[in-house]
Amino acid sequence: MSWILSGDLPRSRLLAALLAALLLALVLAPFIFPGTRALNVAAKVAVFILLAASYDLLLGYTGIVSFAHTMFFGIGGYGVGIAMARLGPTWPSLALGLVAALAVTLVLALVIGALSLRVRAIFFAMITLAVASFFQILASQLSGFTGGEDGLNFRLPELLRSRLVCYYVVLGFALFLFLVALRVVNSPFGRVLQSVRENEFRAQALGYRTVAYRTAANCLGALLAAAAGALYSLWLRYTGPDTTLSFNIMIDLLLMVVIGGMGTLYGAAIGAALFVVAQNYLQDLMKLASTATQGIPVLPELVHPDRWLLWLGALFILCVYYFPSGIVGRLRA
Repeated sequence: MSWILSGDLPRSRLLAALLAALLLALVLAPFIFPGTRALNVAAKVAVFILLAASYDLLLGYTGIVSFAHTMFFGIGGYGVGIAMARLGPTWPSLALGLVAALAVTLVLALVIGALSLRVRAIFFAMITLAVASFFQILASQLSGFTGGEDGLNFRLPELLRSRLVCYYVVLGFALFLFLVALRVVNSPFGRVLQSVRENEFRAQALGYRTVAYRTAANCLGALLAAAAGALYSLWLRYTGPDTTLSFNIMIDLLLMVVIGGMGTLYGAAIGAALFVVAQNYLQDLMKLASTATQGIPVLPELVHPDRWLLWLGALFILCVYYFPSGIVGRLRA
């Protein structure tokens, strides 16, 4: 187990129990949570755990604030979607779309990193925000190629047309890539990234080329995000600006990483799972609470389902206040 987790054990019994329960729930989701909606939520949890982990590699381990992460997520989704929609539902089309998406992602991440990571953090954040906004507009305007605001629907190869098979393919690849990211952050390369985050001048004095390391981290995080986007589009059999390129996804990512705990990939997993489940079921729970409290003054209106975003924001504030180092940081402490 220590080898699988790259030596980074949970170091907390409660955290180990939470991670084991999360993994078990995802593996057995098609059988213990019947229904299309539950399976969709489980697949989204698996994808967003990988996406949040890829962003934590930048924000938590390297100290890079990037707003272009959803752009790479979208490139992965559009790469697969365009290839399958234009070339047909075959395995070569799928492979070509994935390879093309990863290649474009790598080139863009390398260029953005090499040209922007030499400046102050706030300027890099603004540059990535501008690039991501431009890409979102481009995807919407090139309707003949990308489907525009409507996006693209496509079919999959015959084996993946089974929802059960497709789910386990998505889960398997998401879990494998998460373990790859865990191995990276616990390698000598990952320790250099953390030293750059803590004190860039000291890392430079020790002989490390900090810009090169930060650029490499940016490229790796972008590739993992593109892979997550490809998996998400495979599951949805659709790709569009709202599902992969929306700036709301970027905000959600920040919340997931902060709630779970920055600089701990386990925090990305816990944060993503809690956020996606709350996003999908908090409104239903509030509807039950509103019905159950009928007759009590004010309370039914206070917990009305239309106010679920208000309560989600309140829960986030409470998490930040009581868990300033995130859920995983608090459990490990």
